[in-house]
Amino acid sequence: MHPMLNIAVRAARNAGKILLRAGEDLSKVEVQQKGTNDLVTNIDKEAEAVIRDTILQSYPTHSIVGEELGEHVGKDADYQWIVDPIDGTTNFIKGIPHYAVSIALKVKGRLDQAVIYDPIRGELFTASRGQGAQLNSKRLRVSKTTVLSGTVLATGFPFKNKHHMDAYTEAFKALFVHTADIRRAGCSALDMAYVAAGRVDGFFEIGLKPWNSAAGELMVKEAGGMVVDFAGGNNYAHSGNIICGAPKLTQAMIREIRPVLTEALLR
Repeated sequence: MHPMLNIAVRAARNAGKILLRAGEDLSKVEVQQKGTNDLVTNIDKEAEAVIRDTILQSYPTHSIVGEELGEHVGKDADYQWIVDPIDGTTNFIKGIPHYAVSIALKVKGRLDQAVIYDPIRGELFTASRGQGAQLNSKRLRVSKTTVLSGTVLATGFPFKNKHHMDAYTEAFKALFVHTADIRRAGCSALDMAYVAAGRVDGFFEIGLKPWNSAAGELMVKEAGGMVVDFAGGNNYAHSGNIICGAPKLTQAMIREIRPVLTEALLR
């Protein structure tokens, strides 16, 4: 295992212990609203602090961008870690056992290492650039499905971007009529990890942040998949609008939803 991936795994497992311990008594979890339909807990902050400490103990000059604690600017800007301590905070707060720790590393602007850790199931998804993606050390590949018929897709509702709800609904309908079913589980990091593992065939969502999607992006690509924006381009890191899956299936998804999307979602 790459040394930096090894540290990311250690950080994710350390954070996972905090989530599991807190999950045993959710009455003690302190919840705050940091924005519209955007919740944060003291556990998010505690887990992110542990991740940050674990990384900086080994790499004190690296930079870190986290969802809750903001940006730590290190002396070496070539190395930037991107952290979401609980992807699926709403699930965590409600006691729904489906959330994950997401950690990615960019080296000179390119995704290089990724970890998505599901502490409930003990599932550790990892990826290193050029070395493939793994689940608990077993190699992952995206689904071989090339057409929408019979597929199971994953999605996330635009709960922070409800002004896009009409366009999202039209996109959902355009895809749903061709699929076997569509899942909405509330954790985009695991959605993308599941695409990499072939558990779902594809995924689409509006308005993700880099800490939601960076680790999943590398995971999908290293498992042989494609990650694009709604126009089929590479602007997803800026727009947050993501489609991913096996390359031919991803293109099929784009063909179905592009005609029903607004101009704002195609940028």
